[in-house]
Amino acid sequence: MSARVHVVGAGLAGLAAALSLAEAGRAVTVYEAGPAAGGRCRSYFDRALGLTIDNGNHLLLSGNRDTFAYLAEIGTADALAGPAEPVFPFLDLRDGARWAVRPNRGRLPWWVCSPGRRVPRTRAADYLRLLGLRSVTDDRSVAEAVPAGPLYERLIAPLAIAALNTPTDIGLARLLGAVVRKTLMAGGAACLPRFPRAGLSAAFVDPALSRLAARGAVLRLGRRIAALTITGGRATALHLPDGDVLLGAGEAVVLAVPPWIATDLLPGLSAPDEFQAILNVHFRQNAVSGFVGLIGGTAEWVFVKDGYVSVTISAANRLLDTPAEALTATVWPEVCAALGLGDIAMPAWRVVKEKRATFAATAAQERRRPGPRVGIANLALAGDWTATGLPATIEGAIRSGRRAAQVILVA
Repeated sequence: MSARVHVVGAGLAGLAAALSLAEAGRAVTVYEAGPAAGGRCRSYFDRALGLTIDNGNHLLLSGNRDTFAYLAEIGTADALAGPAEPVFPFLDLRDGARWAVRPNRGRLPWWVCSPGRRVPRTRAADYLRLLGLRSVTDDRSVAEAVPAGPLYERLIAPLAIAALNTPTDIGLARLLGAVVRKTLMAGGAACLPRFPRAGLSAAFVDPALSRLAARGAVLRLGRRIAALTITGGRATALHLPDGDVLLGAGEAVVLAVPPWIATDLLPGLSAPDEFQAILNVHFRQNAVSGFVGLIGGTAEWVFVKDGYVSVTISAANRLLDTPAEALTATVWPEVCAALGLGDIAMPAWRVVKEKRATFAATAAQERRRPGPRVGIANLALAGDWTATGLPATIEGAIRSGRRAAQVILVA
């Protein structure tokens, strides 16, 4: 029997690590403090809506290689839907202008020369600013790195806020540059928008759990790790409320928990300690499937799913104290405008506020992101908050889990 690896946390980082370890022949136990796996990427039944909904919205791009490799591994490569061509529809709520950004599939970006494919009131030369993002290596914010103008206001700022979940005046430009290099600057073939056909759990979580079970992995839900014992530079015990788990020779730990839990378990660990909220507003409403980016309102992205419409508001610390009723009263007319629903009564709704959805993607917080190795011989860190080179995204979470597994396998 191979030495067991104890994966603490069953979000996507923990699941990715567990899959890599199990596929390499290691015995794996996954501990999850909550009642379900998936972390911030899961589905659940909402009684107010009478529907199974995703706890948040995630727009993936075909250039997210680690994500699509993960889906291929668990057999759900076809679980994502989206248009056959790269297209990003927008509506400016201030003047009613509608347009769609339509990159061509190849790497040579001739689309910027076509007025019908680019942002209104922009010129082809304006898009050189996107090229500039690729080479930013200092601590400038997005607002400092990209000049103001229609391109910034109607494309770069919305993409930056969505990718970084941080206001553009403090959001780190080089993190956005890392996203741009792998997607928009890689050609339209890397920019195909994708979203789950039947929900996040069906695409990312349940098949992963099935594959882990088939490899003999053990999942323990409702098991919070209260403390770790570190002896002689090694993790030697996990302390749970219902008893201790002693680690034998060769056993290891992947710690795939949020940063505030990691710092509790590993005192002295440098980790992000400032966070940004995401608000999601779900309405029970049927509409034609797709998504729309909104400019000039409170809602930023509107996603049409199976039986409901879901709105995302990123970098939403400013709205945390807004009553849910006031928020829905503001957002519902924007949804109606985006989807052409007319002036119809607001349906049943649910507001979900994630107060610490991601770390704040600032220069100061970026310096606090640790790598997978933390000086403990048989322990590795995973999570989208670790030093992945990307913002806190699904792609970053999966990448971190793979890296943590590799650290354990070569130790």
